[in-house]
Amino acid sequence: MEGKMNYSVLMSVYAREKPKYLQEAIESVLHQTLAPSEFIIIKDGPLTKELNRVLESYTASYPELVKVISLRENMGLGEALRIGVKHCKYEVIGRMDSDDICHQDRFKKQISYLMEHPDVDVIGSWIQEFDENGDQSTYIRKVPSSADRIKIYSKKRNPLNHMTVVFRKQSILRVGSYQSFLWNEDYYLWVRLLNRGFKLENLEEVLVFARAGETMFQRRGGIKYVLNEVKLQREFYNMKFISNSEFITNVVTRTLVRVVPNALRSFIYRKFLRTAG
Repeated sequence: MEGKMNYSVLMSVYAREKPKYLQEAIESVLHQTLAPSEFIIIKDGPLTKELNRVLESYTASYPELVKVISLRENMGLGEALRIGVKHCKYEVIGRMDSDDICHQDRFKKQISYLMEHPDVDVIGSWIQEFDENGDQSTYIRKVPSSADRIKIYSKKRNPLNHMTVVFRKQSILRVGSYQSFLWNEDYYLWVRLLNRGFKLENLEEVLVFARAGETMFQRRGGIKYVLNEVKLQREFYNMKFISNSEFITNVVTRTLVRVVPNALRSFIYRKFLRTAG
């Protein structure tokens, strides 16, 4: 990679996060082989004393790099990231969740790819899951790499692992940036980009280690989740992104996954929606 591209990292954190997880996530960003030029952390509403103590330690140690933006109340991920994108001063922005861990070469590889492919607007990667104890599993969420395959895949499933993406700020702003859409803020954004002809790709390798476990699958069930799924699919249909038959198929299959017992939902995800590495 010739020269160095300045880039921002954007993270949102809210009160229910665990301080240890937040610290591990931040450390994995700070120790990248290609260091970020700024690290924007959005406090999505009031945090616990322990979480605030973690953030204060980093703003004190890295005053020129780590910048914390505080929201007076919890706004949800979509609104927090929309505000965060506005605060990022560099054209390239890398997303990071507050409980996952980056591979040390993650941003070097993704930034290099964007520099070499100026037509690509968003670049993601695969993730490998690990549990609450830090034990790495063999489950990998592989997503399509090419733009053509991503567009086809996106009509049924989210084509990008949100915590892995690096994107061009102006491309995101041109489709209205992040918007509030509970549990689907990222998927909704990718489809709006695809519908406008922007180019999304993935690197075929694990660049983020994602914290998983039974609680993750519990969050993906219940009637509230079903209603939001139907709302999302209706929006895709109204955008003419999916056909009537695709709308019906998606609603039926997704509803079934949401209403089964958690143990069965976990099995479905592991067996059919993940790859054993």
